[in-house]
Amino acid sequence: MGNGHGWWNFDTRGVRDAPGFFSSFEHSRRSIVYIAPSGVQKERILPEHIFVLPFPQPPSPHADRTFLRRPKQNLKESACTPLFWNAFELRNAGSCIHTHSQHAVMATLLWTGDTFTLSHQEMIKGVRIGGTGQALSYLDTLVVPIIENTPNEEDLKDSMGEAMKRYPDAAGVLVRRHGVYVWGLDWEKAKTQAECLDYLFEIGVKMKLAGLPAVIES
Repeated sequence: MGNGHGWWNFDTRGVRDAPGFFSSFEHSRRSIVYIAPSGVQKERILPEHIFVLPFPQPPSPHADRTFLRRPKQNLKESACTPLFWNAFELRNAGSCIHTHSQHAVMATLLWTGDTFTLSHQEMIKGVRIGGTGQALSYLDTLVVPIIENTPNEEDLKDSMGEAMKRYPDAAGVLVRRHGVYVWGLDWEKAKTQAECLDYLFEIGVKMKLAGLPAVIES
């Protein structure tokens, strides 16, 4: 948890507005999941604000979740919890980040299909296959699936899971007019993936608006 106030303070690229994160740590053969609270300024989160859950367990509905520890304050775990479970179960991720990045949202508006694609950008080398595998190369085309938004965050779980299965090499999932979910083997790697993808969404949007091709055919 960094300095006790949340690691969002470390980022200077504007992805600090993550409304929740998921991370697991192995302790004595038991998996533990840490979930950020909903409705709390994330740069001010303290350790005592964090929900602690055992894993595995069904990610939803809310009433059926088992907790090892709840905050003493009147807080609710992130509404993104079922979606974080997708990253853990389908990608063996150790951490998942959700942001409302304007670059991600703009990318979903300018790429009207079901994927965001971009090629021949050096920063692509910072993105890992499936979010947890080997790094992509400069010659690879970045493909990030786009799913449609829903009024309630929890209702995105199935469509996000389907997109992750359809695009097993994708390092994240974009949600149209909403944001993006990104994951990694641990919180440091998930943060790096989020920063790389945010950069690529930003430059992709700028290229699109400038009339430049986002993908260069070999």
